[in-house]
Amino acid sequence: MQSTVGRLSLADLEAMTLDEGAHSSPEAGHCLLEVVSLFSGEPFGDDPECVCPTLAAFGRSWNDGLPDDERQQLKQYIPRLVGTDGGDELALVRSWMAGDWLVREFTPAWLELSPSLAEHAAKLRALAPITSEQTLAAAKVAFHHAARDAAAAWAAAWAAARDAAWDAAWDAARDAARDAARAAAWDAAWDAARDAARDAASAAARDAARAAAWDAARDA
Repeated sequence: MQSTVGRLSLADLEAMTLDEGAHSSPEAGHCLLEVVSLFSGEPFGDDPECVCPTLAAFGRSWNDGLPDDERQQLKQYIPRLVGTDGGDELALVRSWMAGDWLVREFTPAWLELSPSLAEHAAKLRALAPITSEQTLAAAKVAFHHAARDAAAAWAAAWAAARDAAWDAAWDAARDAARDAARAAAWDAAWDAARDAARDAASAAARDAARAAAWDAARDA
């Protein structure tokens, strides 16, 4: 039997192509979240009510950061995003999860590609889980040092590097949680994180890392 939610079936999803950016109508194109809106039976748009705001921010950025062929891999998440909105408190928890992943898992993975930065990677992995303003502030010093040395060591080779998983998690953490957290250190810490990871970016293990972060947040 064909599984159907709203106006689209799972078979319909397989035949669709995910496009970059927002669109005025399905005929003009459709990104990940716009297809979720169709799948759930909501009005067409990239911010469906049934999706957690944190996951929506993650999904929009991830969708737009991928090349066309890789973007199609995101279709597997469309049914799983429906019904993930659990309220502001859960969205905030998920946003801290995204930020924690950036600091203690994603960034160390890139730093470890350079032996000279392995010590910084170990320090970031050893940080307490980042779940609040207080734990974010405690991580700021280690992050600042890692960002400084990573920029010096990697800038020449990776100045133009960019990773879609980083951008997705960054947008989810910042857009969904910054106003709620109201922490003065938030922007400074995440800006340092973004620069450190981007300068140290590599294509290795990208798909596995971003999928793990997505699944962890969705299942929270």
